[in-house]
Amino acid sequence: MINLFNIRVYGILINGKKQILVSDELIRGACITKFPGGGLEFGEGTRECLEREFMEEMNLKVKVTDHIYTTDFYQQSAFNPGHQIISIYYFAEALENITVPLRSGPFDFDESQTRIYEETGETETFRFINWDELNAAAVTLPIDKLVVNILKNKI
Repeated sequence: MINLFNIRVYGILINGKKQILVSDELIRGACITKFPGGGLEFGEGTRECLEREFMEEMNLKVKVTDHIYTTDFYQQSAFNPGHQIISIYYFAEALENITVPLRSGPFDFDESQTRIYEETGETETFRFINWDELNAAAVTLPIDKLVVNILKNKI
């Protein structure tokens, strides 16, 4: 029985080379490629949430711009079967240079990130995917796959 909503907010950040930022994460033993973002906290707005998530995950100030998509179908959480996921996607623009290390390939975790995973059960890296290489298979989560198709049709 579904009894809780889990609201997630994600940012689509496209750089000047027409590459899209993704996060490669290791969560509870699962490798997931997704868009940067995370969970809405009580008392904050969705745009504020996305600004906070970019700051927490990448130490990056962003400007949240146009709304892209909000989930309009039922999606059960992959990690909590009692939760229904509602995801909201916006375009985001970096207001400064990205300072976290960017990886060239998926799941390219270094030793310090492996230690973090051993301690917390989660770690992540970031990389850009070329626009021409972006397709639904490049991301893991079902709603992200839908958003990739929306982006490819919109841009």
